[in-house]
Amino acid sequence: MPEPLLSLRDIDAFYGDFQALFGVSLSVSTGEVVAVIGANGAGKSTLLKCIAGLMPVKRGDIRFAGMAVASAPAFEMVTRGVALVPEGRRLFPSLTVEENLKIGGQCGRPGPWTLARVYELFPVLAERRHLPSTSLSGGQQQMAAIGRALMSNPHLLLCDEISLGLAPIIVRDIYTRLPTLVAEGLSLVIVEQDIAQALKAATRVYCLQEGRIALQGAAGELTRERISAAYFGV
Repeated sequence: MPEPLLSLRDIDAFYGDFQALFGVSLSVSTGEVVAVIGANGAGKSTLLKCIAGLMPVKRGDIRFAGMAVASAPAFEMVTRGVALVPEGRRLFPSLTVEENLKIGGQCGRPGPWTLARVYELFPVLAERRHLPSTSLSGGQQQMAAIGRALMSNPHLLLCDEISLGLAPIIVRDIYTRLPTLVAEGLSLVIVEQDIAQALKAATRVYCLQEGRIALQGAAGELTRERISAAYFGV
């Protein structure tokens, strides 16, 4: 079997004295979409921060593209090919839409994603390219945040709560673009509270419950009963 693009083995993570992750193991293959689900406070965002180099790992091992990266800082992970779409979008309010996108390309990684390609994927951003990012709707801001991450030409895209605060029709619109990203060779890890959307988008699913993996498996094989039991810890 080929080595996974991303592999986490028994990682622990802490906020001060509070332990947020307990022995979490996870893998993502090239071209795969993996969903991480769980209730609020389950440790989903913490997991993405550890992968992205934004949070130190106390114990355990993280390997990306065959290299040990558990202690690598965020800027190094971007240059290696990992990009995070953060919860809440986190666009720069003082910059235009296009300036926000260009920031994502500052690392200079070669690849297919340019301004033109991002505008092709999200035409509404081209129409508003010279407007401040604060003028965008919530869904358009999410598109801009995804576009900014793509501008770094990553191998692995980490998406934290794509659907948070968005109308269902906007969420469906964004999710219909994900197969285009996979077709470009990207692998995705999607943190999502919308279980139905996660199951449709992903090939495999991990369910976190109080910082531990409570369930994992192929998306098409997990029953709603098993997911509910793992999600709520019952």
